[in-house]
Amino acid sequence: MTVTRNRKVTANKKSLIIGVLPKAVAVVGATASGKTALAVALAKEFGGEIVSADSRQLYRGTAICTDIPSGKWKSYNNHRRRAYVVEDVAHYLLGSESPGHPLTLVEYQRRAEWRLKEISSRGRLPILVGGTGLYIRAVIDNFTGPEVAPNHDFRNRLEKHSTAKLYGRLFKVDPDYAGRISSNNRRYIVRALEVQQVTGKPFSKQQGQGRPQFEWLQLGTDRPRNELYRRIDARVDWMADHGLVEEAQRMFRRYGLDSRIATSLGYAQLAGVFSENCSPEEAFRLIKRDTRHYARRQLTWLRRDPRIKWIRGNSQAQGLVRRFLG
Repeated sequence: MTVTRNRKVTANKKSLIIGVLPKAVAVVGATASGKTALAVALAKEFGGEIVSADSRQLYRGTAICTDIPSGKWKSYNNHRRRAYVVEDVAHYLLGSESPGHPLTLVEYQRRAEWRLKEISSRGRLPILVGGTGLYIRAVIDNFTGPEVAPNHDFRNRLEKHSTAKLYGRLFKVDPDYAGRISSNNRRYIVRALEVQQVTGKPFSKQQGQGRPQFEWLQLGTDRPRNELYRRIDARVDWMADHGLVEEAQRMFRRYGLDSRIATSLGYAQLAGVFSENCSPEEAFRLIKRDTRHYARRQLTWLRRDPRIKWIRGNSQAQGLVRRFLG
């Protein structure tokens, strides 16, 4: 009855009152395709706030490597809520975690869902932004995973093998899940092999879906391949000029070359510089090459989802969001 008396209440507050799903927008796409700029523009236009779905932007000290936009921290409601503010738009889960304590997928999913609901409860539009396909699917489809306890003996046996070899093993037993994750993500690879070993079933076949938490509009940032590659090269050149080598050195010194953060695209290629196996010029050439390969994998994975609407411009995206909210 409240809805009929107060016609100015926002769409998401109406949803909470009448019991239907609140609405949320996801902006996805390849690295360097312009996701953040589009999301900020949409947030300004529609009163939104942004939650990151980038598996590396979660961690402090990685601003150059992960291309975290320039902003500042701000507290709200007597420090009960803290956000990273970019162009007057609040961002959450950016630089919020210690690289020494990496989040599991389940932990990320819980934090992201809680924040999206909190944004919606204030009548704002939740906007999920990132290129980590597994994180995006976990939140949008409300993943539920297998209840398999860690098998430390099995994990210790896997430690004898390189990440590349373990990824090859995973690709043989579970190509679907292997295609969703980075070939350098040792933690996810080991967990998937562990689940397969214990249950005898591929990890990808054991990921279920819970009840939807939101009604989603998914927008994909689409760019011609040549343009995307030029943007990638320009971004890497910017990183080289703004201290990526020094940032990588700080991360290696503090967390070690065998840490999860050291496998990040950018840091991993620079590790050879500090071990004197390659020159900085060669390392940055490899970063450009490997980033292009990563972008291709992102697009291949994302384009499997027919729910994503691929757009080439802010005006097209704003029209879709306007109709979605209307």
